[in-house]
Amino acid sequence: MADKNAIVKLGLDIIRNQVNTEFASASREEQMEVLRKALVEANGGSTKLNYKSMRNNTALFEIIETILEMNDVQGFEGNDFFEQFVDYRNLALGDENSFYIEDNSLFTVNTTAEGVGATIRQRINKGKNESVPTTLHTIETYEELNRLLSGRISIVEFVEKIRRSFMHKRLNAIYDTFYAGISGLPAAFKKTGSYAEADLQDLIAHVEASTGGNAIIVGTKKGLAKVTTAVVSENSKERYNQSGFYGVFNGTPMMDIKQVHKVGTHEFAISDNDLWIVTSNDKPVKFVTEGDAIFEQGQATDNVDRTVDILAGERYGVAIVLNQLYGQYRIS
Repeated sequence: MADKNAIVKLGLDIIRNQVNTEFASASREEQMEVLRKALVEANGGSTKLNYKSMRNNTALFEIIETILEMNDVQGFEGNDFFEQFVDYRNLALGDENSFYIEDNSLFTVNTTAEGVGATIRQRINKGKNESVPTTLHTIETYEELNRLLSGRISIVEFVEKIRRSFMHKRLNAIYDTFYAGISGLPAAFKKTGSYAEADLQDLIAHVEASTGGNAIIVGTKKGLAKVTTAVVSENSKERYNQSGFYGVFNGTPMMDIKQVHKVGTHEFAISDNDLWIVTSNDKPVKFVTEGDAIFEQGQATDNVDRTVDILAGERYGVAIVLNQLYGQYRIS
């Protein structure tokens, strides 16, 4: 069989739409055929899966498993929300499942009479370390792998479908965690009702006064489109035409969250009525992947028709840890 590392590199390059220079042909279609034949060879030369071939030929699963885990973060790349607000750890790469959260309290400044040596001693409050529990998430597929080996679908389609499925679930978990985590805010940091420019300005001022950071307005495109202002420059109008919202509100930048559906439904996961005022110097969402990707076979006796399921899985966890106050504006 061809070198496993070369096959994995070829698979990764194809999925990432790059040319693998180890192979003579620069044609993506021809390189996909090279990869398919290598996978068939790893399956004992057969384009069909059965319990015997799956039991005896583990190389096929090792190749696809490695390709999946090396595409672990692909899909988060270029996601502004993820890059801005998610602190990511991959324990398979040796990262520690521990996030140090700084204490955000201040010292009390005392008024002391001249000549008085005794003052109130104050302890420096330490931060704390938080870890994120992880759970296993899986996908079971049988027919798709048979179609891959027979050439009816490509490795790109196969791996991409698994990757997108996991990515969709991950984003749902991240958005849900972020959305729920900042709901219990003090009254001064929450506004509800018809849009009013002054209310949004107040929320921005509260967040910046509390954190000392620079605020950003975050929401879906539809939500951000509800932000209007009495004075609109020609540049703002152009940004609105290009992106669907003004992009800047009285000097405060705006960032849109890509809308997604809740898993298994056509219902939006993120409310178009909510805007969040956050700071750019904090990543409150903690996302951890643990261990390597899983790609393994079940038992023929598990199913009545004696087909064998293919299990793709990953272990991850997500949590929100706030040591700064955020603002929430629910526009009715």
